[in-house]
Amino acid sequence: MKKTLLEWLKIICGLIVFAFGVHLTIFANIGLAPWDCLGMGLAKHLPFGYGICMTIVAVTVLMIDLLLKEKIGFGTIIDALLTGNFVHAFNCINRLEPNSNVWLGICIMLAGFVFMAIGMWIYMSAAQCCGPRDALLVGLGKRMPRVPIGIVEVIMWAVVLLFGWLLGGPVGIGTLISTLGAGLVMQLVYNIIGFEPRKIRHRDVMTTIKELAKNDG
Repeated sequence: MKKTLLEWLKIICGLIVFAFGVHLTIFANIGLAPWDCLGMGLAKHLPFGYGICMTIVAVTVLMIDLLLKEKIGFGTIIDALLTGNFVHAFNCINRLEPNSNVWLGICIMLAGFVFMAIGMWIYMSAAQCCGPRDALLVGLGKRMPRVPIGIVEVIMWAVVLLFGWLLGGPVGIGTLISTLGAGLVMQLVYNIIGFEPRKIRHRDVMTTIKELAKNDG
C-alpha cells in the first residue's frame, strides 16, 4: 500500500512539473502547439467548442492506445484528471503580462520543453502507465525501436500538425518550433539522464488493484 501511494505521489509530482512546462509554452505567446492546432481545426468543422474538440481528440488517442495494446493504469487516470487543472492553476497564478518578445518567447518555450520532458520522466518512472498522448508516443516508439524516442515525437507531432493545418487550425512560429523542438529537447534531456521510456514495464489498473488487495490481505 505504501509503495503504491508513493508511486501515485510521484506521478502527481511529475505531472506538476510537466504542467509547469506546458504553462511556459503557453506563456511564451508565440503560437499554439500542434495538438491545440488540431483542436482548433476540428472546432471549425464540428458543432462543438475547442474544449469539447480537445476531449474528442483525447478519447480518440486513447482508443488508438488500446489498439496499440498500451496499458491503461492509474497514471493514465491521474493524468486525465489533474494535468489540465494543474496547467490552469499555473496560468491563474502567473500575474505577469503576456510575453510580447518573439526571441524571449522562443527561450521560454524551449525551457517549457525541458520541464515537460523532466515531468514525463518523473511520472513515467512510477510505472503505472502514461497519459493518452504519452502512451501513443511510447506505443509508436515500440514499433520503431531503432528510432530515438525524441524523433518519434517529432514525427508524431508533425502528423498532428498536418491534420490541424488541413482542418484550418492556426499555425504560427511557436507551432513549428513545438513540432521540431519538443522532441529534440526531450531526446537531449533523456540522453543526459539516461532514460528510455520504452523500457519501462507498466502495471495496469487491475494489476495495481490486485497488488493492493494482496498487501491488505
